[in-house]
Amino acid sequence: MGNTRRDVLKAGVASLGALALWQRRANAVEQQKESEEEKPMEPMRPLDYGLSFICHAASFNAVRFWVESRTRIVDANAGTCTDYYQCASCKSEHTFAEKDLFQEDNYDFLPIFGAGNVLIFRRPVRLSDRYRQVSKCEEVWGAPILRLREASAATELNTWEEIRDATAAALPIVTQTEIQNADTGLRAIIECPTKTMNVSLEKQMYQVDTGPIALPDLTKQHDPQIDCLSLAFIVFNAPDFADFVVEQPTPVMEDEAEKCRVYHYSNPFSLPAKNRLLALSNT
Repeated sequence: MGNTRRDVLKAGVASLGALALWQRRANAVEQQKESEEEKPMEPMRPLDYGLSFICHAASFNAVRFWVESRTRIVDANAGTCTDYYQCASCKSEHTFAEKDLFQEDNYDFLPIFGAGNVLIFRRPVRLSDRYRQVSKCEEVWGAPILRLREASAATELNTWEEIRDATAAALPIVTQTEIQNADTGLRAIIECPTKTMNVSLEKQMYQVDTGPIALPDLTKQHDPQIDCLSLAFIVFNAPDFADFVVEQPTPVMEDEAEKCRVYHYSNPFSLPAKNRLLALSNT
């Protein structure tokens, strides 16, 4: 079941040349998985995503963002470990105006913070050269104040029965997905709360579906590193692979003709991965 499905998804990636880097990364990770012994995932205490925020103290706007996911990038060659925090979307607005608070030409606005930088995504209805912008944090709202709350208790779910019972009990579930690239020596752990959990009692299967998350390109070094991140959704139902769909310019087709391009999560693909599910205490 898993192999056939992953092969189909990988074939879909090749349909757009812009996604070639994702295929190269998949191949590199697959080669490493085959050549190295499996190692346990690096432990990382999960955040309590209901209580984690990034605050600011700028006098013109002491804005607070809710943290939706965390991506940790480990560079074995440089000996560094850096966390990036993807925050919730909002809409373009006339902040603190007397009326007409939403901007007429509206767009989604989503920031990712880390290593003194902020990566801002602005998603209008049409393609824009302002879709991605990397700035120093102090140039926007000043230095971010991390109001992060680690989970008071977390239990790893190792069996189908544990996943089923934690889902039925409505416990918060956080997942951690580790991917890596043998050529660059880069690894990443993508951590996010499970917003949608599918459970089949008949098949005794689960399936996590969550996003957006900050998916890193591990095929090369980026300067600044935060520029390696893209917005994606993640899906998995097994411990050894994860499927992704990335937001990118996507053609709108009608009668086999391209009418326009919009930002959309498209062209799913699969990567070898190590997945963990952690149930947080609700006490």
